Amino acid sequence: MDVAGLGDPHNYFLEYERINRALWAAVERGEVQVEEVRVTRFEQFNAHFGFDADPEEMADALVNGLGDNGELFPGVLDLLDKLHGQVTMVLVTNGPSQVQRMRVERLRLERYFPTIAISGELGVAKPDPKLYEWVADQLGGFAKEGALMIGDSTTSDMQGGSNYGIDTAWYNPFHKQRPASPEITHEFHVLEALLEIVGV
Repeated sequence: MDVAGLGDPHNYFLEYERINRALWAAVERGEVQVEEVRVTRFEQFNAHFGFDADPEEMADALVNGLGDNGELFPGVLDLLDKLHGQVTMVLVTNGPSQVQRMRVERLRLERYFPTIAISGELGVAKPDPKLYEWVADQLGGFAKEGALMIGDSTTSDMQGGSNYGIDTAWYNPFHKQRPASPEITHEFHVLEALLEIVGV
C-alpha cells in the first residue's frame, strides 16, 4: 500500500496516532477547530519525518478511506431498532463534516437520528456545552433531567454531558479504568444493558 509516496504506512502509524490524538485533544479543549485537523496532522507528520509529501493529498486519501470504511459496534443496529420510536435520539459527533456525512449515509443512520450534530459543520465540538445548546434549539428544547448522553469517550462524550448538566452513560466494552473525572452516571459493558438504563 502506497500513500502519497510514503510506502508502507504501518511504519509510521505510531507517530501519526500521537499527532492525531494530540490535535483531537486540542479540539476538545477548544484550541483547534475540527476542520483544521484534516490537513494539520499531515503537515506535522511530514515535518516530523522530513517528508516532502503533499498534506492535502494525504488528507483527501484519509477522508475518502474513513468515509468508505469503519463499521458500528456489533449489535448497535439491533439496539437502535429497539430504541427507535421509544425515545428521541440525536447523533452528536466530533469529526469533519465530509467523513461523518459519508458514514451516516453509508450506514443509513438518518432513519434513527433525524437531528445530527456534527462538530465540523457547527464550529464547536464536544465537550463544549454550545453543541448541546444547538441540539436543544433543534428539538425545540428538552428537559435536562430526562436526557442522557451516551458514548465511549470520557473526554468528549462523558465530559460533554457533564458540562451541559445531563446524565451520562459510558459504553466501556474493554473495561478501561474509570477516570476520577468527569462524574459518570452510568457505566455499561454490553450494549443490551443500555435498554435497562434508558428504561425501554
